[in-house]
Amino acid sequence: MGVMQAELQEKRQWVPRERFVEGLSLVNMLPGATATQLGIFLGYARGGWWGGLLGGLCFVLPAFFIMLALTIAYATVGVTPLARGALYGLGPVVLGIFVVAVYRLGRSMASTIPQAVIGVAAAAAAIFGPLGIASILALAGGAGLLLFHSRRPGAILAVSSVALLAVLPVAWWSTPAAVSAVPPGTPHTSSLVDIGAYFFKVGAFTVGGGLTMIAFIQQQVVEQFQWLTPQEFIDGLALGQFTPGPILMVAAYVGYKVAGVTGAAVAAAAAFLPSFILMLAVLPVLDRVRKLAWTKAVMKGMGPAVIGVLAVSLVRLAPHALVDSFAIALLVATVIALSVGRIGAVRLMIAGSVLGVLRSRLLALAKP
Repeated sequence: MGVMQAELQEKRQWVPRERFVEGLSLVNMLPGATATQLGIFLGYARGGWWGGLLGGLCFVLPAFFIMLALTIAYATVGVTPLARGALYGLGPVVLGIFVVAVYRLGRSMASTIPQAVIGVAAAAAAIFGPLGIASILALAGGAGLLLFHSRRPGAILAVSSVALLAVLPVAWWSTPAAVSAVPPGTPHTSSLVDIGAYFFKVGAFTVGGGLTMIAFIQQQVVEQFQWLTPQEFIDGLALGQFTPGPILMVAAYVGYKVAGVTGAAVAAAAAFLPSFILMLAVLPVLDRVRKLAWTKAVMKGMGPAVIGVLAVSLVRLAPHALVDSFAIALLVATVIALSVGRIGAVRLMIAGSVLGVLRSRLLALAKP
């Protein structure tokens, strides 16, 4: 998003600054991949409906092919000591990048006491409660509507409806898909249908951008569906960080692990399709959407809940990435470098992978 602002708004002046901020507000209110949606927004502002479609496609497709190539290479050499050492070093660095991102987002999204309380309550519900992430975010949005919307009678009725829907058993999210992982390259028809349906739901109902989607994917793909092990998911996040473009492209990695190249294409297409549908449908009526006060109130409630859920996801992933004191040291060094220095994330990941390889070599030489 920073590159888009510098290149397309400041340098090329596709849109004035106020219009760019308007686009940021819109994509943060809608479910889906926010960076992809911003690319669609800017393409639409430059070239209309077809410009939006082309802008979104040219943002997503390069990332897909790069992720697919990295995933195939990982599947081919993933068992070698060299690759395992590199991924060992990447895991803590990737986790550190997410820790800093969640902290920075949390400072802006939980700036008031009511929002902080919502965030803590969402984290507690994710840890101890029976509700899924979708229900937690729905209830948080209802709380935001109740707390931050001026029309209290209508807000109370809406919150009551949301709460009723959230606590009812929703088969769409709560029932694990009947999919068993199959070897890459041998896709099964029912697997492709389930993969497509799941990632379409992720793209259509997740508010908060790519990091929130990672929380959804981690909870269900690893814990419920068991398509991936926790370590495989960490490796997928590491590969995703090396891939330019949206972080949601980790869907292609998951799809490949379940059903090969076809699964990767289906998962990626299904994950990003809702963003295209929503943006290209909403943009013609943007003036009406941006004036909805209740939408802003809902997002003020969902924002801190997103941070709470992400924090829980990070805590659950930490034991699989921080396997020893060296990994913990890499995590701490990453957080310090991102917080007080100007070292880019890519450089940190390269350094982490190199250190991981060196460590594995030293351990191999130390063995009798």
